[in-house]
Amino acid sequence: MQIHQIKYKYYAAFVAVLLAAGCGNYKSATVTSSMKLPDTFAVAKDTGNIAAIPISTFFSDTYLVSLIDTAMAANLDILSALQRVEVANANLRYSGGALLPSVNLNVNAGIEKYGDYTMNGVGNYDTNLSSNINKDQRIPTNPTPDYFVGFRSSWEIDLWGKLHSRKQAAFSRFLASQNGYKMVMTSLTSQIATAYYQLLALDYELKVIRRNIILQNNALEIVKIQKLGGRATELAVQQFLAQLKRTQGLEYATLQQITETENQLNFLTGKFSQPIKRDTSINTLVLPKALTAGIPSQLLLNRPDIKEAELELRAMNADIKAARAAFFPSLTLSPYVGFNSFASSLLFNTGSFVYGIVGGVTAPIFNRRQIKADYARNIAEGKQALYSYQKTILSSFQEVMNGLKGVENYQNYYLQKQQEVQALNNAVDVANDLYLVGRANYLEVITAQRSVLDAELELANTRKNIFINAINLYRSVGGGWR
Repeated sequence: MQIHQIKYKYYAAFVAVLLAAGCGNYKSATVTSSMKLPDTFAVAKDTGNIAAIPISTFFSDTYLVSLIDTAMAANLDILSALQRVEVANANLRYSGGALLPSVNLNVNAGIEKYGDYTMNGVGNYDTNLSSNINKDQRIPTNPTPDYFVGFRSSWEIDLWGKLHSRKQAAFSRFLASQNGYKMVMTSLTSQIATAYYQLLALDYELKVIRRNIILQNNALEIVKIQKLGGRATELAVQQFLAQLKRTQGLEYATLQQITETENQLNFLTGKFSQPIKRDTSINTLVLPKALTAGIPSQLLLNRPDIKEAELELRAMNADIKAARAAFFPSLTLSPYVGFNSFASSLLFNTGSFVYGIVGGVTAPIFNRRQIKADYARNIAEGKQALYSYQKTILSSFQEVMNGLKGVENYQNYYLQKQQEVQALNNAVDVANDLYLVGRANYLEVITAQRSVLDAELELANTRKNIFINAINLYRSVGGGWR
């Protein structure tokens, strides 16, 4: 008896050592950011913030707002982002269900032949010879049937918070997917507005080109007449003709750009090719008012991509906790209740009613290398999420700075360009007058015409850049999804 007790003690000690090995001391790891944003933007003039301004208020152009509204309902990226939210929501429900016991209806039927020298084979044979059982209790000869109808359950008790951490990770990813959806809305707003103002700028460029074609064609007719009168040469005629053809070529290139931009807007709004309704001129549009960025810390609250990256980081920290908890033993309870019999005719007899519960503790022993690898992978992915979060913050700060200075610098550049265009238009008039009286040669006229065309095209491009920088500023501070 004492020998058996000593053996049991050794067995118990051996099991305890194995459990201790599976529950090795793995320190909890948490990946956190120590990045601190500056208190203010160096170029900001006040603490206002345009992020809270709705799209319909920020953009005064009703055609543009209509395009954005259409895209929000039909754009394929928006629809895909919504489905990503649904996927994350399903994962959250799945993770939450792991905390609760699973209950399954079981209907099982089987048959088994026991050997003559097995416990069941000898026991069944012996039982059938007993005088204490009735005819219904006699076990069928080999093979022996087995029937069960009832409920079986399995419930892992969350001793170390593993399942709870997985649910936290799923919840954080669900919130991240919502912010990802908002980021798609912000990006889509920016893409549509940028393409729209590019289209308006191209419309203006086309008007400038066609107006210059008329002027250059008139100049060509004049030099042809002068050639007939002996006041100009064939060289002058060919130079004027070459300039006209260059400008006519620009017209077709601009028409192609207009087509491509319209098709881009149709694609973004989920439509096939059709005309885009728009304002008549980019020069008549009013810039959004109060282009202010607020303070840098507001980026953490308003930028959907920063919130998404922050939530992904939180999810990774929950994954690390769950991976760490995998080193510790798990307790699983498996209750059951139902009817069990070796005869189908007796299956639902009251004497066939059974119930029970099995509890088991499992601890990793020989698969710890795999668990270690999973734990290390989660820590590495957590650090990767941290760097992605910090990169998003740095990028957003840079975008705000570029947007603020871009609006300011391009507005000043536009004022200077307007004066340049006015001076060049005056130069064209003077050159034409001097050429008619023989005090300027044809090259001076051609140069003046080409200069004013290039300057007017650049003027339209500069006006477009002002709007694009305003759009970028609106997006960079977290606007465009409300």
